[in-house]
Parts: sequence; structure tokens; C-alpha cells
Amino acid sequence: MNLFGTLRAPRELHVGSGQRHALGGIAAKLGKRALFVTDARLSADAEFLAMVQHVKDAGVTCRIDASTLPDVPVESAITAANGAQEFAPDLVIGVGGGSCLDMAKCVALLLTHGGRPQDYYGENLVSGPIIPLIAVPTTAGTGSEVTPVAVLSDSERTLKVGISSPFLIPTTSICDPDLTLSCPASLTAIAGADALTHAIEAFTAVRREPVPGIAQQRVFVGKNAISDQFALSAITLLWEGLEAACQNGSDRTAREKVMLGATLAGLAFGVAGTAAAHAIQYPVGALTHTAHGLGVACLLPYVMTWNAPAIGAELTQIAQAAGLSGGDAVIPALASLFERIGIPKSLSALGLDEARIDWVAEQSLGIARLIQNNPRPLNAHEMRNLVAAAHGGDLSKLN
Repeated sequence: MNLFGTLRAPRELHVGSGQRHALGGIAAKLGKRALFVTDARLSADAEFLAMVQHVKDAGVTCRIDASTLPDVPVESAITAANGAQEFAPDLVIGVGGGSCLDMAKCVALLLTHGGRPQDYYGENLVSGPIIPLIAVPTTAGTGSEVTPVAVLSDSERTLKVGISSPFLIPTTSICDPDLTLSCPASLTAIAGADALTHAIEAFTAVRREPVPGIAQQRVFVGKNAISDQFALSAITLLWEGLEAACQNGSDRTAREKVMLGATLAGLAFGVAGTAAAHAIQYPVGALTHTAHGLGVACLLPYVMTWNAPAIGAELTQIAQAAGLSGGDAVIPALASLFERIGIPKSLSALGLDEARIDWVAEQSLGIARLIQNNPRPLNAHEMRNLVAAAHGGDLSKLN
């Protein structure tokens, strides 16, 4: 095997308790007119308002856009960008969960390059850098603070859509676990399970031939020597911290591990990509309207069971990272962890109608960038069996 690794990341990444207090000084070096992008709930939060004041105190003129909605409807991003034109920001600061950060990316993109989000759907269609963007996550899960992806919902399409470009990676990210202390156990579980799925799918993704220029041709290049290190560290941290953070939200050590784990998982999948669990979740989410993290985590044990013949070495390394006895223990232990924190065990428990199994399988196979990243190929019959096994909650139907 040729040693190959690649990394894309913010120019600056700050992780740790209290790091939000550095926002004013960071913002002042990047711009003079800052547009804060958040949601209605956070816009009245004392911690959020304190961050805005810190930026104002640093001499930066600020405006707040609190219009972010779940799943970022395309129209909302267009409206926000149009509404910000007369303010003429030279800096965007996204504060909140994954939707707020994705909204901030879209607004910064449209303010810089114009057009509509639809013009950029897919990979590598952003023509150049966007205005400086600071990301401040208040949940630990999506990794959007370090990834080249913004996910939106489009009323003209059944499934969510994505804009993928290295130019969307924030300039600076501040990951302060103190901002997650108020997250309820259910949100902590969903976000953390999403992060663990990111780490495992990145670590078990297909390994491609590292032809020169592959990272310019593809946003997601598959597993590599650098992404593997981030993924394994993320697995260790999330395995150690996630259940504890769900059980006791004021456990600062657990919160720190989950926050850092989610960010490292984002750095891993931001270049390696994800795979079949994410592909299947897109149509499942469209039908059930359940949280993304619930869907991918529910699916992960089934996808890993299907992939097991192709990922023996990786399962052994995951076991070492998680402190398990061996590769054979990984999938049962993962399923048990997810069950303990409240992740549904089957797609039927998520509300998927059995009659839609065939449609889900067909749509999943159509998401080629993710299916091609899966370490074990899937044809139409095999995908249908995989979805059916996940729907019935029966791992024994695989392999």
C-alpha cells in the first residue's frame, strides 16, 4: 500500500472550555461587519448575546439573522442572503447546531458568488473562496464546523441536497464544550451517535488508488492515512464520553470528549467521506421525517454487518480504539451502546412503512458518491436485503 493522506481543515481550530470568549478578537482580525447566523431560540440565549457583545466590543459592527430553520430550506438561505445585501457584511459567524452552520455556509456562499443554492448542488461547483466564515457549534455531532459540506432541503426534490466544496470549510472554528452543557439527553445522543457514525464510516470507507490530484478531482477521496488517525481518535473519545454525557449532561469531562470527538470525526469524513448508512438515511429521513443522527445510527450496525467481510482489519483497530476484546465484539458493542442511549433498533421503529422498502433501496443506490465509498459493493438485490434486514431489526439476515 502506498502511504497517502490528505487533510482539509479550517485555518484555525480552537477546542476547549471557555474558547468562545476569544470570538471578539478572532472576528476583529477577519472583518469589520459581521452577520451572525443562528436560529430563533438561540438568538435570545444569554450566552449567544454575550458572544455578540464580545464581537461588538472588539470594534466590529454586528447584525443578527435568526431565521435558520431545521434542515435549511433552500428558500430561507436565499431570503437571508438577499436580506443581508444592504448590510454588506464582510464576515459571517454561524452559531448553533448543524443547520445553523450549514445556513451560515450557504449565506456566505451566496453573498460572495451570487446565484441560488441550486447552482452549486453537487461537488466542486463553487468557483472560489467565500467571505470569511467563523463557525461556533452548540451541539456535538454534525462536524459542520470543519467540513466542506452544507446540506439543505429543497421542496422540489424528495431527498435532501448537498453543496460540497473545500471553499465551504470555515475560516475559523471555535468548539467550546460549555455551549453543549444545556443540550438535553436526547439531542446529545442523536448528535453524538451521528458523530460516531461519521468516524466509523470514514475509517471503513473504500481506499482508492492515490493518483496525483485525487483531492482536487474529488471532495471525498476515501480512507487515507491522515483521516484514519482522526477517525480512530474520534472513536476513542466518543466511546468513552457519549453515554456518560447522555446520563449526566453536566459532566464536563464527558462533554469535552464528545465535542472533540465530533470535531475529529468531521475532519475524518470531510476528506474520506461517508458510505451506505448515510446513503440509506437520505430516503428514510425523507419518508419518516426523523432526525438524521437517529437514522444513520440505526442503520450503522446493519451496514457494518454487511461490510464485515471487507473490513476485518479495520474492525480490529476499532476494537482497540474502543477498548474491546477484538473485532468480533465491535458490532454487538456498538448496537448495545446505541440502544442504551435511545437509538431505535430498526427502521420500522423509526416509522418506515414496510411497503416503502423497495423505494428506499432504489433511492439509496442512486446516491452514487456514497455507495461508491462503501467498502463492500452493493447491487440492487443486496441493497434491498440490507434495507429489509434493518427494517425488521434482524442482523442475522446479513452475511
